[in-house]
Amino acid sequence: MNRDAPQQEEPAEHVRFRNHLSRLEQATEADEFEVVEAVLADQDRTVAQSAVLRHLDRRARGLHSEPAYPSWAESMTRATTRHPFLTRRLDEWSLFRAIAPAERWSPDALLGASDWLQLRTAEAPNAAALEVLAVRGRTKRIRNTARSTLKRSP
Repeated sequence: MNRDAPQQEEPAEHVRFRNHLSRLEQATEADEFEVVEAVLADQDRTVAQSAVLRHLDRRARGLHSEPAYPSWAESMTRATTRHPFLTRRLDEWSLFRAIAPAERWSPDALLGASDWLQLRTAEAPNAAALEVLAVRGRTKRIRNTARSTLKRSP
């Protein structure tokens, strides 16, 4: 490390990203919609969507098995409606929610889902979904993970 080198300022987008994450983490249920919309108004679409994606994943991970999930997902879908990647992630969390407790779900929907959802599902204990992914999962990693999870299942 060169101590004589001038200190470089942190790029502005990094600072904004960190600030967005902090705002989203501190958002209450009452103001979450508005905070998400405000973050998505950032001039840098990548910074905004990345921060909101982290937020959606964090919140969905905690809510997907809770009764409050459907209304939360509906609200977040409205907030992200102009951001197809984010609305797709919310759709996939909803599909994951349906698959996890073995509710009604479509194998075609699972097979058409992203690698992210297929891999997450390949690690979950739903035998029917695991059987689909073990044979027809999109990648070798997904198929192997599904087979491995099937072997470990009781």
